[in-house]
Amino acid sequence: MPMSPRWIERELDDPDVVPRLCEDLNDLPEALARALAARGIDSLERARRFFRPERADLHDPFEMAGMKRAAARLDEALEAGERVLVYGDYDVDGTTATALMTRFLRSEGVETDYFVPDRFAHGYGLCRAGLDRAKEHGAALVVALDCGVTATDEAAYARELGLDLLICDHHTPATDDDGQPVLPDALAVLDPKRSDGDYPFASLCGCGVGAKLVQATLQQRGASPEEAIEAVLAGFGDLLALAIAADIVPVHGENRIFLREGLEKMRSGEASPGLRALANAAGRLDRADRAVDLLLADNEDDARPLAETLDQINTRRRTLDRETEQEAARRAERQINARSPHALVLADEDWHQGVVGIVASSIVERFYRPTVLLTAADAAEGEDLLKGSARSVSGVNVYDALAGCSELLEQFGGHDYAAGLTLRRANLDAFRERFDDAVGAQVTSPEVLHPVHKVDAPLALEDIGSLKERFWTVLKQFAPHGPSNAKPVFHARNLALARSPRRVGSDGKHLKFTVRPGDGGDGPVSGDATMDAIAFGLGDKFDVLEQSRSDGQPLELLFSVEENTWNGRTSLQLKVRDVRLQEDGAKDNE
Repeated sequence: MPMSPRWIERELDDPDVVPRLCEDLNDLPEALARALAARGIDSLERARRFFRPERADLHDPFEMAGMKRAAARLDEALEAGERVLVYGDYDVDGTTATALMTRFLRSEGVETDYFVPDRFAHGYGLCRAGLDRAKEHGAALVVALDCGVTATDEAAYARELGLDLLICDHHTPATDDDGQPVLPDALAVLDPKRSDGDYPFASLCGCGVGAKLVQATLQQRGASPEEAIEAVLAGFGDLLALAIAADIVPVHGENRIFLREGLEKMRSGEASPGLRALANAAGRLDRADRAVDLLLADNEDDARPLAETLDQINTRRRTLDRETEQEAARRAERQINARSPHALVLADEDWHQGVVGIVASSIVERFYRPTVLLTAADAAEGEDLLKGSARSVSGVNVYDALAGCSELLEQFGGHDYAAGLTLRRANLDAFRERFDDAVGAQVTSPEVLHPVHKVDAPLALEDIGSLKERFWTVLKQFAPHGPSNAKPVFHARNLALARSPRRVGSDGKHLKFTVRPGDGGDGPVSGDATMDAIAFGLGDKFDVLEQSRSDGQPLELLFSVEENTWNGRTSLQLKVRDVRLQEDGAKDNE
């Protein structure tokens, strides 16, 4: 069964940073100073770059290994009017990268086609079918985005066809026994994770690497760095924002700048028609070619029917997600009860390839174990193959764990926390054991496999104030949020319910309630210190609230602070992450 998360306050390398930040930032509230310090912000200058990220903080694209050669070749194609094929990937990062590069090349007058592999017919990454398409269409150059860094055989095939290949990837390259990258024999391989490169920011998404190539190409063609950056952000900032948010890359450094600028573009109504329509299409993209067509749409009339089609597809997909997750959860419970593994490897040949990644993430969230979900590969790939997705928890690098099983795998690739893999059915049992051992080698203590709520700082309700007060004015500038910059989570103690809690939602899985500082009685308290709270997915905590209300036992709350608009009125509310009866069982003022 799922475990209750531990509450752990984030450790600081230097606790003295907190009072220093409070002083340097004009009496900044201590809870916010501590949240900054937990994000590695330990000086006034770093705080400035965090709250006011500037384009000047973006890195020179030519610092990336291979960029000079790649930009020169793309410039050559523009000058000569060569035909180019843009080769993408079928996830959001890959489709946005495809749209970005295709839009750029077409805006420069280049005849440009694109190819995105079908996840079922072609699988992940560079494939011969896409390279054959380039040759058939008369392309001289292929620009591969969000894939290709491990495609050694496919790069050799491109050379056989007489195609120049530029690879723009952000996945981890393979390495030899000496730790040196093993790269495809392409004209240029751009990847900020190359161990033989010096690029200062390794966490770009695939679309970000493509944007860097566009920036470098514009500079190659005579634009100043400032002009090139303006062209990239004005033309493609919305696509970058979508890719960064969807690919779950760390939201600091260049990603924070790209995301912030892109969100501003979207809020101002300057996003492309396709992206505006996409924002209204619920769920996960299914058909990658339709997604790229949508992102390339020039007007709302073209974009709307594409978005509606995707919405219909994803309505059906969500049903499939739910059914697969229910079955996977049952199997996970059986594995845990039978052998208490470090990792879960779940396989079913009837599961849909398009949902195994999403469901693997859900299983990790529920059971807090690195998880692999596998299903039958497409018949064209081989009838004896299984393929799927791996997801992990903090402290376990799933890519390294798969690398420890490489002789049992036909193919694998990915990141620290997410990866894809293919293996033969005959190797499934051996892989399950080997993967469990590889994960176990990284589990340095039992706590690694125990879910955790990380707390930024203690915070009294009285210190939050209203929408117009300084706490919220500063806190909202922590956005945009994502990995490495999650919404700050605060811990409040000695709380009491101000009125009866309610179950909400069609299935009663959510809670709404109002809390106030506990005072040992029912005396008056400041209205500003009484706050509404919403607890999504915490319906099972209703009895905790009722016990506190009936027994007078104080509550502890983990929460973030957010705006809530209802009936035209906007106020602050607490978004509850967890709630429990106060551990010491006593009121703080007794």
